[in-house]
Amino acid sequence: MTRLAGDKEVTGLLVAWSEGDETAYEKLVPLVYAELHRLAHRFMSGERSDHTMQTTALVNEAYLRLVDQKARWQNRSHFFGIAAEVMRRILVDHARAHAYAKRGGGMQRIELDEAVLMARDRSAELVALDEALNKLAEFDPRKSRVVELRFFGGLSIDEAAEVLKVSPNTIKRDWSSARAWLYREVTAGV
Repeated sequence: MTRLAGDKEVTGLLVAWSEGDETAYEKLVPLVYAELHRLAHRFMSGERSDHTMQTTALVNEAYLRLVDQKARWQNRSHFFGIAAEVMRRILVDHARAHAYAKRGGGMQRIELDEAVLMARDRSAELVALDEALNKLAEFDPRKSRVVELRFFGGLSIDEAAEVLKVSPNTIKRDWSSARAWLYREVTAGV
């Protein structure tokens, strides 16, 4: 099956499910679950090896939140765009909780010398990226959304263009300038 045929099948099932067709939901689950797992695996491959959240846990949590949304899904890109946003929220919340625990949230205190020896982990980087994305969204929401769709959602330029209803060239420009802005923002304090 070509990707295009898969896109049409998933889109048809999403629309039917949005309209209350439970058999469409049953057919949709294995199709989107596999794609969500691929997306989550991509996210998790960039995390540290001792990350406490597993790929399957991320997929399950995202899937449960997506099912609870009761949205009127427009198409496959719309669904995975929202999935990207949901996964970003889950990972950032997890990173913040991890950082809270490292700052002493109920844990044993450590001496400053020990803390200096600890390597900075991806949790802090993810929280910094999230804060920078939120700052970017204040003055350029579309660029922030492009980063979310491309980086967290794994959407192609064409898919992101479809979700945001702009041209692929606009997505390319936004993606390029947003990445440069985020790099400056995240590395400014380093």
